[in-house]
Amino acid sequence: MADSAGIQQGSPAVGAAGLVPAAPGAAGSEGSGAAGGSARIAAKKAQLRSSPRPKKLEKLGVYSSCKAEGACKCNGWKSQNPPPTPPQTDQQCSIVNLQEPCRSCSHTLGDHVTHLENVSEEEMNRLLGIVLDVEYLYTCVHKEEDADTKQVYFSLFKLLRKSILEMGKPVLQVQESPPFEKPSIEQGVNNFVQYKFSHLPSKERLTIMELAKMFLNQINYWQLETPSQRRQRVPTDDVAGYKVNYTRWLSYCNVPQFCDSLPRYETTQIFGRTLLRSVFTVMRKQLLEQARQEKDKLPPEKRTLILTHFPKFLSMLEEEVYSHSSPIWSQEFMVGATGGQIPIHTVISAPPVARPIYYSTSPVSVDQSTCGSPARKLASVLESNPVGEKRKASEPLHHEENKRPKVVGDIPMDLINEVMATISDPATIPETSLLSAHSARDEAARLEERRGVIEFHVIGNSLNQKPNKRILMWLVGLQNVFSHQLPRMPKEYITRLVFDPKHKTLSLIKDGRVIGGICFRMFPSQGFTEIVFCAVTSNEQVKGYGTHLMNHLKEYHIKHEILNFLTYADEYAIGYFKKQGFSKDIKVPKAKYVGYIKDYEGATLMGCELNPSIPYTEFSVIIKKQKEIIKKLIERKQAQIRKVYPGLSCFKDGVRQIPIESIPGIRETGWKPAGKSKELKDPDQLYSTLKTILQHVKSHQNAWPFMEPVKKTEAPGYYQVIRFPMDLKTMSERLKSRYYTTRKLFMADMQRIFTNCREYNAPESEYYKCANILEKFFYTKIKEAGLIEK
Repeated sequence: MADSAGIQQGSPAVGAAGLVPAAPGAAGSEGSGAAGGSARIAAKKAQLRSSPRPKKLEKLGVYSSCKAEGACKCNGWKSQNPPPTPPQTDQQCSIVNLQEPCRSCSHTLGDHVTHLENVSEEEMNRLLGIVLDVEYLYTCVHKEEDADTKQVYFSLFKLLRKSILEMGKPVLQVQESPPFEKPSIEQGVNNFVQYKFSHLPSKERLTIMELAKMFLNQINYWQLETPSQRRQRVPTDDVAGYKVNYTRWLSYCNVPQFCDSLPRYETTQIFGRTLLRSVFTVMRKQLLEQARQEKDKLPPEKRTLILTHFPKFLSMLEEEVYSHSSPIWSQEFMVGATGGQIPIHTVISAPPVARPIYYSTSPVSVDQSTCGSPARKLASVLESNPVGEKRKASEPLHHEENKRPKVVGDIPMDLINEVMATISDPATIPETSLLSAHSARDEAARLEERRGVIEFHVIGNSLNQKPNKRILMWLVGLQNVFSHQLPRMPKEYITRLVFDPKHKTLSLIKDGRVIGGICFRMFPSQGFTEIVFCAVTSNEQVKGYGTHLMNHLKEYHIKHEILNFLTYADEYAIGYFKKQGFSKDIKVPKAKYVGYIKDYEGATLMGCELNPSIPYTEFSVIIKKQKEIIKKLIERKQAQIRKVYPGLSCFKDGVRQIPIESIPGIRETGWKPAGKSKELKDPDQLYSTLKTILQHVKSHQNAWPFMEPVKKTEAPGYYQVIRFPMDLKTMSERLKSRYYTTRKLFMADMQRIFTNCREYNAPESEYYKCANILEKFFYTKIKEAGLIEK
């Protein structure tokens, strides 16, 4: 984390209500002083606007060119008797004489203000506001020491001066007008909240929104360091680009907070990731430091939010700000197939202002996966790190949901949401003991991470940046752990790879020291990553750290769009890797990895294919919730069957068996007699039969619309209407991978194709007719194969 230098970029306590900006030229000043300066300007304007009209004319005459005959070149009336400095309190009460001559051109005050005779009071008050802004900027120009800032103040001073002379509105003459980058910071943070937290219950999502609003508010009133100060702090940075944004920020955001005659924009609405990257590191450090220093002054209801949740929120956002592949900065994020915005309410908007608005460099060698924080309910949410391009979640589209026809086997979404609401409450989820046989392997580690006991960081050595002492200490710690836990591996070899800039290591940190890690090398062009070392120190094993470590590594790689792991495992490691989803069945083509990875004698090559739809660090929690959902649904179904039937007495009379349907109440449970179909027990026979049926379906003349997944460009809004898409190509892939272990799975996917088609397309469409014809053909083939009764 880069240290701040030069300007003290600060603002009042984090989350404080009524946050006030610092005045131009007063960077690092106390918020109260800045607020006082702003209040004084507003008070002066109010006082001047309530003055008699002659007094207003006198003030405007100072900035008005002479209109006397003879083409006088005087550009402002100057009194023969200038007011004393400081002005006397009764100065305003002095009588204004329009016949008083100008000290420069000798023409009267009236000659300078003849153009204002018929001007309305409203327009005159507007011009008076510009006058006071001019005077304020004049003071700023003379007090400012920084050359870049002074130049901007002087340019704005001339612009406002010209506006008074011409009685026009100040318009900045620039090549590019706001917004300067899309998506904006505000939109990026909106996307971040949707991307990471849209799955949360409404109460926790509101807390996240409050954190996001707090962050946006801080940026809108943040004092940027000057280009010269930034040059001293970060010599390698693109100062020229920063200077452009700094100039824009002064002109459109900072100065207009006080000079309200200039059009004002919020920083978060006209700037994007470029500016955010330049301030985020220093801003995050100073905000957290300030919060810690002023924790005793914070309101009790804000203390947990700011000291516990806000640091974690910033850590997760920092990862997306500096990531080169983060989807939240894509203009296609949350955009439908038509290119328009999906009809979703905005998650966050910048805090409103009191008047209308016209609306570090982060070390490359450090990529924080997570960061510890004290235990809180929301901390678990902020630890949850669903990643990957395909994880863009949105709020439920209720109007689309209502249009969906019922599909056999579907559970109504209203019922699922109702059940989810009860399960989302921790009080209703049965606690699982960490010693229980039903406890997930990584549950203890996940709980420790939520409490801030352990942290995970992706680190690596760098030849391009100044060494970070903490990172180097962690790398040395990793080298020691690997050397101790892998005694058959040469220490020199371990050291070379751990400190090799091409390798990275996901480090497991506990109490500030390294206790484990996974060293790996990414090959993006080949589509895989090689895992070189994987170890946890001996006294910290059997705690689920290894599983949680691997889950974090999977999340990290899904973010970077690498979906395959390869590793050589010795006889002691094969069991561990099998538990993590590795197998000897390598999915990566041999030509992709031969010559790229290191070959180890006596070791077994194993591979793992990642599924970008799975949030691995929370996978066991999701499975647990799914089990709870099923359990609740069963309980609700049982509660609906209120009638209790007497036990069967026929067996006492010697009856050996009865038809199932004759059992009282069995049909009320939803049970239906099975058709006289044969379920093929032999997997190979089932595979052969299903393959034959699928080939027949694909060869049918009406199968052409369903051969491949629907393209967004061809069917606008398709994936907003169809929640579970299916096609014949996907079915072929599933069949090849032996996914269809029963005929019912196969038939359900095929039926989904026809149902989706009829749901999206009109009955008179060609697609709709193809679905009907192909469906009849499919069931004919199913019957011929004897999978259902004829």
